[in-house]
Amino acid sequence: MLGEFEPVDLRTIWNNEATDFTPWLAKAENLERLSKALGMDLETTGTEQSVGPYRADLLCKDAFSGNAVLIENQLEKTNHSHLGQILTYSAGLNVKTVVWIASRFTDEHRAALDYLNEITEEGYSFFGLEIELWKIGNSVPAPKFNIVSRPNTWTKNVRESNQQHGELTEIKRQQLAYWSAFKEFMDARKSSVRCQNGSPQHWVNMSIGKSGFWLTARVNSLKSIISADFRFKTPSSKALYHQFYSDKEAIEREFGGELEWFELPEGKESYVTVTKSKSDFRNESDWDSQFTWLAERLEKLDNVFRKRVKKVDLE
Repeated sequence: MLGEFEPVDLRTIWNNEATDFTPWLAKAENLERLSKALGMDLETTGTEQSVGPYRADLLCKDAFSGNAVLIENQLEKTNHSHLGQILTYSAGLNVKTVVWIASRFTDEHRAALDYLNEITEEGYSFFGLEIELWKIGNSVPAPKFNIVSRPNTWTKNVRESNQQHGELTEIKRQQLAYWSAFKEFMDARKSSVRCQNGSPQHWVNMSIGKSGFWLTARVNSLKSIISADFRFKTPSSKALYHQFYSDKEAIEREFGGELEWFELPEGKESYVTVTKSKSDFRNESDWDSQFTWLAERLEKLDNVFRKRVKKVDLE
């Protein structure tokens, strides 16, 4: 016998946006839910942030990029007042990524965010999400975030790349197409690794939960290889490298195979990698095979190193 999904009124759980919903969302486990919906890795940096005489609900940081992210909440359908607030707060705090959460988006406000995403450039992003609560029978209500508006990544990447670098070369167009398709593959896979938007370059980076540490997928057309890396760049990178390397046997056992270790003593960055040969990223008929290999290795690296990264105290 199967149960029925039943909607739950948001106000039965969160009576007030400022005192109930925002503190709930700011907790790490709940921000993780939002992060998965957005494809980011958010860390709370402040709640009820002052902007002149006003207060922004929640200010976060994307752990990978280090960019600030503004979150504005509504436990009701969207209105013009909150649309004005997100623009005022983003200008006052100099934030380029804005997330507007509401119980329901009107067509007008969804269209407004779509328009802002269309006309803005240089990394500006506006997200609209509807928050729902559902339960089955007498179960505890579970939250669900539904994205109703987000940037058109492909269009923006092409437009911004053309503006920054002029008309893209053929190899750059192939790189952009490859990484954009890879992100779609990872999203469809519902991978634990959150892939960044594609760019016309030979690599793409992904967060692993803390600033200064990340995963990278790379292609090399000259050598026909693809690679999956765990990378870190902090003031204590070399000490951390030796700390990780001292656990090499356990790490490779958990990973399920050998890894290549690069301290790079003269540089600030160190990394650990695994590589696949005879993989030309320009061969579109081989993309599914390459994407599967990259996804599996990145997920293993994430599983092995994320828990270790969490224990690192950069202070």
